[in-house]
Amino acid sequence: MSSQYSEYFFASSIKIINKDDWNSCVGEDHPFTRYEYLHALEESKSVSNKTGWKPHHYIEKNKENKIIALCPLYIKNHSFGEYIFDHSWADAYHRYGLNYYPKLQSAIPFTPVTGDRIIINNKVKNKKEKETKIINNIIAEAKKINVSSLHFNFIKNPSRWENNKDIMLRSNIQFHWKNNDYKNFDDFLKSLSSRKRKTIKKERLCISNNNLEVKLLNGDLIKEEHIQFFYDCYLDTTGRKWGSTYLSKNFFYDLLLNFKDKILLIMAFQEKIKIASAINFLSNSHLYGRLWGAKYEIPFLHFELCYYQAIDYAIKNNIKIVEAGAQGEHKLQRGYVPTKTWSAHWIKDKEFSNAIQSFLNKEGQLIESEKNKLEVLSPYKG
Repeated sequence: MSSQYSEYFFASSIKIINKDDWNSCVGEDHPFTRYEYLHALEESKSVSNKTGWKPHHYIEKNKENKIIALCPLYIKNHSFGEYIFDHSWADAYHRYGLNYYPKLQSAIPFTPVTGDRIIINNKVKNKKEKETKIINNIIAEAKKINVSSLHFNFIKNPSRWENNKDIMLRSNIQFHWKNNDYKNFDDFLKSLSSRKRKTIKKERLCISNNNLEVKLLNGDLIKEEHIQFFYDCYLDTTGRKWGSTYLSKNFFYDLLLNFKDKILLIMAFQEKIKIASAINFLSNSHLYGRLWGAKYEIPFLHFELCYYQAIDYAIKNNIKIVEAGAQGEHKLQRGYVPTKTWSAHWIKDKEFSNAIQSFLNKEGQLIESEKNKLEVLSPYKG
């Protein structure tokens, strides 16, 4: 487990790691791998043994006891909250009398956003070589704790994983908005076809037609009452859509206390009465749309708060990408383009590994075909 320069271990909770040590490895920018976000998930019990997300984080330190690499990891006994669907793999295992669960998962729980899963301190040389060693270390741990498989969700730079013979890559599609140095929202509209431009202008009238006011709140502008209202909206939405609530109220209150500078809360008011809200997270280059909810059904308000306000904010603040979450072809007509996302997988059982690789080859062709078809439907001018 040790070498001349480093030693690694697996942590059963992020709470046993020093916040500053963790964040000095992660860096300032990507919000979802920051200590504050992952700690809030654990501290609020949204992530725990009881919810089927048992922390098992990879931590590697140098001889000065400084963290030089880490990987958020969880031992899981289900596949919920991942947005990379492997239920058919689990079913196939069970049909043959084998256990697919537990499995080892590197992911940001309930958060389908692309980012580094294996995070290496910028001061480390030969990062590619180090990353390969870390993958092998985690595979060795997967064998040791006798899980069926190992998964890395929403990875960056899939080409870095291609040469590992034990790893299989899987693609999917999300819809992201890309800032082509627009001067303002009208400048963005000019890049669209006339018909799409008219549709968006019509949808945006939902604000004036319903006497609504939209406020964008960040940092100290976000108060406890705003988080309470957002959470009430979240409960309504999850209750209707999924029938279960993954994130506890304490998770959002923890973020309000420790992470509010990374939050953009977009809220709609009608005569000072709170109507709807959407929570986003910020990095220097990205705005990540996460969750939304409304107390009243107002046509097109979802599009306004989750898509158009996000685009407007991104343009004004020189943010390059807006990621609007998983799925949703309706985003395409509102300027969000199909973008490939990637995951990486290791399957212990060789026969199942071969079968899954065959499945992924066929699925990958379908995903590529689907992306091509969607691109033809682009709202942008030729």
